[in-house]
Amino acid sequence: MSRTDRPPPACDIAVAGGGILGLATARELALREPEARICLLEAEPRLAAHQSSHNSGVVHAGVYYAPGSLRARLCVEGAASLKEYCIERGLPWRQSGKLIVASDARGLPRLDELERRANLNGVPGIARLGPDEIVEVEPEARGLAGLHSPATAVTDFAAVAASFADDLEASGGSIHVGAGVTGASDAGTGGVRISTTGGTVICERAVFCAGLQSDRLARSMGGSPEPVIVPVRGGYLKVRAGRENLVRGNVYPVPDPELPFLGAHLTRTFDGSLLIGPTAMIVASRNAYRLTAVDRRDLGGTVRWPGTWKLMRRHWRSTVNEAANSIRPSRLVLEAARMVPALTWADVEPGPAGVRAQALDREGMLIEDFLIENLGNTTHVRNAPSPAATSSLALASLIADQVL
Repeated sequence: MSRTDRPPPACDIAVAGGGILGLATARELALREPEARICLLEAEPRLAAHQSSHNSGVVHAGVYYAPGSLRARLCVEGAASLKEYCIERGLPWRQSGKLIVASDARGLPRLDELERRANLNGVPGIARLGPDEIVEVEPEARGLAGLHSPATAVTDFAAVAASFADDLEASGGSIHVGAGVTGASDAGTGGVRISTTGGTVICERAVFCAGLQSDRLARSMGGSPEPVIVPVRGGYLKVRAGRENLVRGNVYPVPDPELPFLGAHLTRTFDGSLLIGPTAMIVASRNAYRLTAVDRRDLGGTVRWPGTWKLMRRHWRSTVNEAANSIRPSRLVLEAARMVPALTWADVEPGPAGVRAQALDREGMLIEDFLIENLGNTTHVRNAPSPAATSSLALASLIADQVL
């Protein structure tokens, strides 16, 4: 069967969304229910077209997340499962480590909190470093103190997603690209009717892992009006060839505890490139890979949502700073150079960009944890922020538990 074939008129379980989480979920369901007819529906002409292939490839160890949260638990579990899976399948995997640097005294209490979280979350090998020890881990890095996570790794999440797709098909599932879901409703017999650009599918149960479209599809099935997805563009700079060795693994600043963004950091990707970023700017399209992209429907939804304005009022300094970093990338270099002083504007060139699905409630609060909503025979992943790719196998298992 070709992935470009029209979806079947009927199946047992349909999964909407061909990103890494949708593929991991469909794979998990196929492994648990080998007799079930499972089909995966993807709007784009290829799999993993958005967040799953527009990222730095970092496999997080679980340092940042609030102890007891789903993100904390599933990140640690998922990273271990993903490591085993990648090594077994011969997929990209390099345990390069992460150094979180406090450049000034303001960052020290935040570093204390990260150390506390990492220990409570069971992050392996976490260590507090002084200035001299920072240089031993990353010779070009400088700071008052650091937190080293040797378990942090890098991979190629698009390659991992492709492997999940192969597993799904090997287990009897089918994949249908170019089959964007346009709506869903009760089929009248306890099942679900899914309308796609490739035809109608009637299924007993449906799972929606729709990323940037997750809120719209959930509301079409009677789901909660919030949270709403607000598109946040993350742009990177790339360090020019010959200067990649400024960083061995990953060098991150201490993040602002009130925001779910990690600041301008430096990451050696699996192919050896060195990226700086990402920025975090609210944009006018859910596909704003170009900063100037505008989609009237997306822009209208963001502007009309009261949470957008409450967020920007509450964090107006960060809003202005991120917009400035996006428009004037030299600012991003200056931020990164606080941790790696040898880095200069002459060392960089334009890099890739991605758009994250940021869930935002009516009061302007960013939803940080994974959020799953069950509506009858449908399961909706309403929020799957980082570390969703790291956690994909563990999160897929949790979703499958709820579906079955």
